[in-house]
Amino acid sequence: MSNLPTTAAATTTTTSPSASPAASRRRWTGVKPIPLLISISIGIIFRFAVPKPSHVSKQGWQLLSIFLATVAGLILSPLPVGAWAFTCLTITVFTKTLTFSAAFSAFTNEVIWLIVVSFFFSRGFVKTGLGDRIALYFVKVLGKSTLGLAYGLALCELLICPAVPSSTARAGGIFLPIIKSLAAAADSRPKDTSARKLGAYLIQSQLQCAGNSSAVFLTAAAQNLLCIKLAQSLGVKVPNPWISWFKAASLPALIALSATPFILFKLFPPEIKETPDAPVMARQKLEQMGPVTRNEWVMVGTMLVTIALWISGQALDMASVVAAMLGLSILLLLGVLDWDDCLSEKSAWDTLAWFGVLVGMAAQLTTLGIVSWISNGVAKSLKSLSLGWPAAFFILQAAYFFIHYLFASQTAHVGALYSAFLGMHLAAKVPGLLAALALSYNTNLFGALTHYSSGQAAVYYGGGFVKLHDVFKLGIVVALINILIWVLVATPWWKILGLY
Repeated sequence: MSNLPTTAAATTTTTSPSASPAASRRRWTGVKPIPLLISISIGIIFRFAVPKPSHVSKQGWQLLSIFLATVAGLILSPLPVGAWAFTCLTITVFTKTLTFSAAFSAFTNEVIWLIVVSFFFSRGFVKTGLGDRIALYFVKVLGKSTLGLAYGLALCELLICPAVPSSTARAGGIFLPIIKSLAAAADSRPKDTSARKLGAYLIQSQLQCAGNSSAVFLTAAAQNLLCIKLAQSLGVKVPNPWISWFKAASLPALIALSATPFILFKLFPPEIKETPDAPVMARQKLEQMGPVTRNEWVMVGTMLVTIALWISGQALDMASVVAAMLGLSILLLLGVLDWDDCLSEKSAWDTLAWFGVLVGMAAQLTTLGIVSWISNGVAKSLKSLSLGWPAAFFILQAAYFFIHYLFASQTAHVGALYSAFLGMHLAAKVPGLLAALALSYNTNLFGALTHYSSGQAAVYYGGGFVKLHDVFKLGIVVALINILIWVLVATPWWKILGLY
């Protein structure tokens, strides 16, 4: 009896041979034609209609046109990001704009492989349940009020983010499920007026806090590592990157992080202010999980060792990627992760593909003099306005921030514009380390501007608790407040650290 539907379907297919091609035409699953046309047109128009400056090589100009088409595709998405990046990379080789070895040179980049290995660590946190356990401990201790819940979840993310360098993985794998459980216990439902009871506030608080959490540690977000690599390719050396990054970010990021849940509590108040049942629910779930497992202890120990190696890497003459590889090897040897876990981590392999393309193109644009040509042109324009480097610094940082409304990914933004904007800073005589770090921190702060501005924003918006107009309104207001805090705190702090 159970085979009847299959047989019927087979009969239908046999007797109607024309149905399949027709259905296939109706269900087109390839490239999206309009985004494809727009993306290609941008590259072609730039290549053939815009006059090439005499001191720019034909090869460099052609690569820039392909790069612009690549960036347009990252925004318009004619194909998934990795597929589009690979297609554009193929075009650079097919047109002999780049040799095969030059096109694929970035795929041996240490930073890219550090990002990939870090995704595997994220999977370990989710697979072992360690991320959930840590979050539930914070809810148990701080969750008697809605504001306490928000602070507990924010502190939990701050604690685990150095070891889980994907804010999207943290949002989707750990925090959104917990927030949904807390909201359900308070009868706060998604896509319903009851969302404002609790769920909407917790979602907004966690999303807005994520940017500052990601800014505290170099290994807290994939785009941080990419920023450092691109800065080094432009000659900006970051001594002992993990420590330098933390020292510069710690004070402004932690102050902004501590203020954000309270600011949102006033701007976007939840209807339920007290949550006495939340610690009870957390305690019950912890009891269901039982004692800390052997794999969780291994995960904790491995991450502590790996982070210690990251911090002391310069003294030990050990690259960060080597420390991460050692940590992953331990997890594989002890059975916390198996190789199938790594193979099934699609986001890691996708990141390897399109990060490699973007980093490679950006590096070749620098080598061919395109980045210096653009940055020098902008620097001359700023100089004609008789602006000193501090004014140029703030103008360029503001432009870099607000242009993110055109991007659906922080990493895509970095790959497309970071090198160019850093080059403009350097041409305007802004101190190199200051410019590189400020642009990097800026990249984290605009991740909550819209529902599409980052992976975590899309995850939280997809939870259904927050209305679209609230996302845009709170996104810009809280972002501007965060920037103000950063400016007021970082200006004297970075002076003390000698960044300028």
